[in-house]
Amino acid sequence: MKPSHIEHLGIAVTSLESTIPFFEFLTGSKCYSIEEVADQKVKTAFFKVGQTKIELLEPTCPESTIAKFIEKNGGRGGVHHVAFNVDNVAEALKECEAAGLQLIDKAPRKGAEDLMIAFLHPKSTCGVLTEICEQPK
Repeated sequence: MKPSHIEHLGIAVTSLESTIPFFEFLTGSKCYSIEEVADQKVKTAFFKVGQTKIELLEPTCPESTIAKFIEKNGGRGGVHHVAFNVDNVAEALKECEAAGLQLIDKAPRKGAEDLMIAFLHPKSTCGVLTEICEQPK
């Protein structure tokens, strides 16, 4: 697996509405996309910083993994994951599994911005929830 770049940093937030202004100030640019990913029970907002994106993640229900993350974090959000861009997520998953990494996703699935995504378990990635992403063809 050879990532081309960090695709994005995922940051869990309790409210996009109250958080977007800060990130617009911090990045010096407007939020360019807000999208709900229903199967992940999350609403996302994106900012660009060079080639890397910041993805804000707001839970859409208490059962969301993002809601559970925020709850574990004392009701505050925080950095949730780091995502790396690869040419082929399915091949990267095979390489990761062969290397002994624990997979959360056994196969790629669709994520925000039409990316194909998969997650690696933090137990096998030095405590960092790691996402691998493939750009739409």
